[in-house]
Amino acid sequence: MAPIPGTSFSELLTHAVRWLSNLQRAKAMRKQDSISALRKVISASRETSVYIRQLNDEGKREHKTERHLTLLWTELGFALEDLGLHKLAKRCQISGKHWADPEHYSKDFLSKANVSLDKMERTARSLLTELNQH
Repeated sequence: MAPIPGTSFSELLTHAVRWLSNLQRAKAMRKQDSISALRKVISASRETSVYIRQLNDEGKREHKTERHLTLLWTELGFALEDLGLHKLAKRCQISGKHWADPEHYSKDFLSKANVSLDKMERTARSLLTELNQH
């Protein structure tokens, strides 16, 4: 590769150092974004558990709460997809769709999709542990 005319070696070196620094900063930001999104999965799982407990105790659906859970899980799915955590993102999207329309998926599909709250939380915890080790 031929040098860029009018560019000194020190300018190229400065550019390379800046590029590497930006790359490291982006990597650190991505890690923090991943940690934040995974923590939100755990929070969403627990918030959903509380609503399910209330639903079981009272037997009364609250559309406002279900709308909130729909948006919460859907937005988490988008955030995780952007971070490259595709499997967990898909599970969040399925959960979001399920809260929007509980009749959309069959019980068999939901069982096979591994979208139980316990499974979602364990997956998020496992990914958090892995991220914190690196």
